[in-house]
Amino acid sequence: MTDYKIIATGKGDSRLSYKHSNLYYEKLDFTNEGDVKEILQKHRPNIIIHAGAMSKPDECELNKEKAYLTNVVSTQYLLKQASLCKSFFVFISTDFIFDGEKGMYKEDDESSPVNYYGETKLIAEKEVKEYPFEWSIVRTVLVYGHPRSGRDNILTVVAKGLQKSETLRIFDDQLRTPTYVEDLANSIKTIIEKKVTGVFHVSGEDKLSPYEMAIAVANYLGLDASLIEKTNAESFQQPAKRPAKTGFNISRAKDELNFIPTSFSEGLKKTFESEPLMFGTC
Repeated sequence: MTDYKIIATGKGDSRLSYKHSNLYYEKLDFTNEGDVKEILQKHRPNIIIHAGAMSKPDECELNKEKAYLTNVVSTQYLLKQASLCKSFFVFISTDFIFDGEKGMYKEDDESSPVNYYGETKLIAEKEVKEYPFEWSIVRTVLVYGHPRSGRDNILTVVAKGLQKSETLRIFDDQLRTPTYVEDLANSIKTIIEKKVTGVFHVSGEDKLSPYEMAIAVANYLGLDASLIEKTNAESFQQPAKRPAKTGFNISRAKDELNFIPTSFSEGLKKTFESEPLMFGTC
């Protein structure tokens, strides 16, 4: 990607942990149409990767107006300005557009979200599909990896909780194919380089419950797995319903992107090995 000039954006100051001569940062609130117009007209990008979202299902369920603004209206703002530049538009979406009744979904399976987060992402997908120029939608599942911008994921949340001797209640009645973050990034890179369009499912292949993932973290880091308690949707009420079984069939990504997913065991190792002392290993 060294031939690309990359403009990273965020609402606040830059949290990027690395620098490169081709990497720049701009403050951007993509829920503000004026800000979107200003930044996109300033740089006139050939490619736009829209990865921002209000992604916590419970927050979306409790604040639907903000969720719609963040996940749908912002996408409309970006698409409008992208069309003026004829940009290649890459949109990052989610397994939560599916109802979770069968799992291992293909790209053309029927979508029927069970919560408002999934509903907003599905509406945004439909907006992207109406874009008159080249576009690609990348759906992914429960992304994890070493956090480089201060945002934790299920693995690091579990690790930090166990280090504090906290009791954790983790779902055992949900099935996912968790995605190592570098796999997702490399797939997006391939899509950009090959200019392939359409919808792609990108995830791991290991079928795991969040509880199984948490136990694996405890075992790998030598922490107390007895602090992790199984729970399920019936006994642990949340504002937003979760789909029971998602997970992806990733055949298209393998065929067209030469995608080779990282195994969960290897991804777990990579998540914690870069700064092991941070999580109490040696």
